[in-house]
Amino acid sequence: MRGRTILRGLPLLPAVVLLLVFLAGPIIYCIYYAFTDMQLTGATTTNFVGLANFRKAFGDDQFYNAILQTLIFTVLSAIVGQNILGLVIALLFRLATKVLRSIVGALVIAAWVVPEIVAGYLMYAFFRDEGSLNEILKFLHLPQQNWLYTLPILAVSLANVWRGTAFSMLVYSAALAEVPAELTEAAAMDGAGVWQRFWHVTVPTIRRSVATNLMLITLQTLSVFGLIFAMTKGGPSNKSTTLPIYTYQTALQNYEIGYGTAMALVLLVIGALFSLVYLRALRPEAD
Repeated sequence: MRGRTILRGLPLLPAVVLLLVFLAGPIIYCIYYAFTDMQLTGATTTNFVGLANFRKAFGDDQFYNAILQTLIFTVLSAIVGQNILGLVIALLFRLATKVLRSIVGALVIAAWVVPEIVAGYLMYAFFRDEGSLNEILKFLHLPQQNWLYTLPILAVSLANVWRGTAFSMLVYSAALAEVPAELTEAAAMDGAGVWQRFWHVTVPTIRRSVATNLMLITLQTLSVFGLIFAMTKGGPSNKSTTLPIYTYQTALQNYEIGYGTAMALVLLVIGALFSLVYLRALRPEAD
């Protein structure tokens, strides 16, 4: 019996090896350096310093600011922006003609396939003081401002919504196609309005897709670096410095690899906490 179990597990062996080498390996490597004083240049030796890097981080005001900006950026651009806009577009697709669906779908997906750093420069050109957005506002005789200076975290959040909504749209388009038409029709015959049918029939049916989508876009957004760096470099005055930006500044600009790795580990823990919340929503007993 045990031999049969081992034979059945053999096809999974290559996948397990790849996961250990390319996923578990770097995480273990990161954990080790988070407890050292490793420097990028200068120091010739690396010493084990215990929790010193974490004590330094949790006594650092800029670290708390980076966590706050990361949470604001993630909630605005992923949990609210990409998630809701993706669901709205997917719902509207069910009412639109095939030609309109193709045009809108192509436009949304085009932003998704653009490399992150290229999308950052495009959004910089759109939001900068003399950019496209202010030109549009000027044409409409509306007040203009330097968006990247006065509201940098809002500007980078909107840029991330523009770039990442296509993923949510695709997930919800597939999920909505699986909603049984007879359930919606029965609810309509019972007198349920559009909102009641959506809330009591559609949402419970696609609940697992909602949780899965939220988990994926949250984890992706927590690690966004190129988009923000291209638009603001974390400024002005750290108003858009998220944890990935602050980790880069600490590890590669200030040469504190050990300290920067400790902050990256905190980001990993934040992602794990978000994942636990979403996995809780996916538990079968919650049905």
